[in-house]
Amino acid sequence: MTDRLLLVNGPNLNLLGTRQPEVYGATTLAEIEESVSALAAELGFEVRAVQSNHEGALIDAIHAARTDCAGIIINPGAYSHTSVAIPDALTSVELPVAEVHLSNIHRREAFRHHSYVSAVADVVIAGAGPAGYEYAVRYLAGRLA
Repeated sequence: MTDRLLLVNGPNLNLLGTRQPEVYGATTLAEIEESVSALAAELGFEVRAVQSNHEGALIDAIHAARTDCAGIIINPGAYSHTSVAIPDALTSVELPVAEVHLSNIHRREAFRHHSYVSAVADVVIAGAGPAGYEYAVRYLAGRLA
């Protein structure tokens, strides 16, 4: 087993901090990646962070995790509601998965209420803002201990 977590962020999350701060907050993706890496290091893990607006790139990163990661934290963004390929990839790598959403997807538009990823995630954290990523790190660290 490796002591690495894969942090995956999907489409439009590269714009965090400026994109709809009333929904997603003012924290940037770089700040989230930094806080996740710092907490993970305290708990004995390193983090490989990937963000892409392209579904195939996210799937490639998930597949690559199969050989050198112990768990995956994923905010699939809009792919939560549209992709069956991403949950298929997550299932295929057989790693524990923590799904994170900055906003509470169940209090938003009806099309956001369903996440295909949730069906294969070990835990789903929604509506906790950037702290949700830290909850995910703690969950995976505990699960992998």
